[in-house]
Amino acid sequence: MAWLSQSKLVLRSDVLEAMVNPPTVTQQIPILMYHSISSCASQRFRPNIVTPEALEEQLTYLEESHYTSVTVTHFVQAMAKGGYTLPSRPIILTFDDGYEDFYTQALPALRCHGFTATLYITTGFIDGTSRWLRAKEDTTRPMLTWKQLAEINANGIECGAHSHTHRPLDMLPLDVVYEEIVHSKKLLEEHLGQMVSSFAYPFGYYSDRVQQIVQEAGFASACAVRLTMSSLFDNPYALARLAIRPDTSVHALATALSTGCGPLIASSAKRVRRCLRYSVRRAYGRLRHSRVAVKYVRRRD
Repeated sequence: MAWLSQSKLVLRSDVLEAMVNPPTVTQQIPILMYHSISSCASQRFRPNIVTPEALEEQLTYLEESHYTSVTVTHFVQAMAKGGYTLPSRPIILTFDDGYEDFYTQALPALRCHGFTATLYITTGFIDGTSRWLRAKEDTTRPMLTWKQLAEINANGIECGAHSHTHRPLDMLPLDVVYEEIVHSKKLLEEHLGQMVSSFAYPFGYYSDRVQQIVQEAGFASACAVRLTMSSLFDNPYALARLAIRPDTSVHALATALSTGCGPLIASSAKRVRRCLRYSVRRAYGRLRHSRVAVKYVRRRD
């Protein structure tokens, strides 16, 4: 646990600095999104991997640039206080799905550099494989075990929920959405013996009602994607993240963090198109749910 103690010392130093030089309201906060840390993947799943070598290069850059990592929950708590408890150069590292390579590859690298992270776990596949990735032709990727998760949690990594079976929540009936969200939280809390406060939407898809269920379930935050920097004024239930891809270079990462521009940041036009696509998708989801409800009522009658 020495690495965590050292990280806390750095954090306290940065917090003192932040109190003297408080963050500005326009400060951009980077939340990086990783998935599998691996060199092997099917062609369709390849956009979701980052090699261990690339991760090491990126963490080295962040350490040498004096970034201090915080968890998603720390960030959200700081938002409520105007950012005063954030270090001077915060970075938030998130890892989605819960692949075993987080334990074998990401965790040792994080420990080496004194970083923490938030890990979002799809609870229905713990102790198994990535069976939901049939469309990606990558169903045999090993997932974390409960024993590994306990060790990860003991090493200061925040464990969050990523639903139970990794389905697009905005396209599901609300009772199924509720079960996906609440059951994943319950399982993690039972096995880890502590409160689970953060959620990440599978595929980044959500709706106003999904967001509301996440909040009602007792989560304090939820991560989306959005491909832009976050800020102290983000909706805590729709936090923006930057997707790290297999071809993301250290230069591209540095450009995004220093300028808020570059290949990791979606342009204004792309964000508008993305917002329109999501609006159409959500409208379709509401129509689909209403049709399912009508059919159910007719069958009962």
